[in-house]
Amino acid sequence: MAWKTLDDMDFAGKRALVRVDINVPVEDGKVTDTTRIERIVPTVEDIQAKGGKVILMAHFGRPKGKTVPDMSLEIIAPTVADVLGLPVTWVNSDFGDAVADMEGDEVLLLENLRFNPGEESNDPAFAKRLATLGDIYVNDAFSAAHRAHASTEALAKLLPACAGRLMAEELEALEKALGNPERPVVAVVGGAKVSTKLDLLANLVTKVDALVIGGGMANTFLAAQGLDVGKSLCEHDMTATAREIAEKAAAAGCEILLPRDVVIAREFKAGADSSVVMAEDCPADAMILDAGPDSVTHIAQLFERCKTLIWNGPLGAFEISPFDAATNAAAAKAVELTKAGQLVTVAGGGDTVAALNKAGAADAFTYTSTAGGAFLEWMEGKTLPGVAALG
Repeated sequence: MAWKTLDDMDFAGKRALVRVDINVPVEDGKVTDTTRIERIVPTVEDIQAKGGKVILMAHFGRPKGKTVPDMSLEIIAPTVADVLGLPVTWVNSDFGDAVADMEGDEVLLLENLRFNPGEESNDPAFAKRLATLGDIYVNDAFSAAHRAHASTEALAKLLPACAGRLMAEELEALEKALGNPERPVVAVVGGAKVSTKLDLLANLVTKVDALVIGGGMANTFLAAQGLDVGKSLCEHDMTATAREIAEKAAAAGCEILLPRDVVIAREFKAGADSSVVMAEDCPADAMILDAGPDSVTHIAQLFERCKTLIWNGPLGAFEISPFDAATNAAAAKAVELTKAGQLVTVAGGGDTVAALNKAGAADAFTYTSTAGGAFLEWMEGKTLPGVAALG
């Protein structure tokens, strides 16, 4: 779909209502990770360079329509000012006359939108109230785009609307990965349970040329083939569903790659005694905790044959060594091919960023999305209300 960007708008003398995601971790009243704040800097700077004034809108935590002091954005305002290098004024729930009184390069930060029940209920009246504060609406919060809230959906229909730099970057990366990708396309999907990623798998097998399944999900697919997976994490009640997905993949011409060899252990702890066996040889008293080296070799060979890689979820129990080996090795191969210009790599969702950060690979991917639910729903082929509203 087409969407407007900052370059399509005239901000001179205008007030821009910018929806951002600065839902950052806070401990003892201090922000412990400023990554999400750093990612809004290009949008703020561009709007100001074009002569516009910036009013930031965001949520923080889940106050459920009530004022919760510990979830006030007043706590975050000083850090936003430090990161932006600009004066930032926090505006309480009344909004008051602050907008009319904006001076110079001052940035306003409105109080937590979710203190108002109208935000999450997508209340038209609350959206209209917000609309009176600005002239142009900018959505720079892809991570909140899967929610039809007042600040992500209703407001976009009341003012001239466009995507911020971060949102546009995210949408362009996703379009390259699944919308109009260079083929062949391979997807890596890992994680604990097939049941949580049914829609994702069903959509992917019709869109990609090959699908690598890892983590606990792989155990369920192995069990569906009649293999004994011992005491491994496995959804035995989902084996029929796994077979249906495999059949759908075969009909669509999508190759599914499951572990050929596996790393097993009798206990799940760091440094536990482990060994490598063929997938069909898992002892009844053991757990499969990672894909084996032969599996990684075949994954690497598959990557070499492809032009686009989408990654969601680890291949094994990456939190604990040595069960992070397959994830680390496959990620290293993806990075090697990305740097060589042979592979477009897009990753995101849940444990994915944590796993790739641990592998030292996240920054070297073509694009790594920090969005969780929005990234997954996009991979599932669902329409994201916050994106559709920009069309």
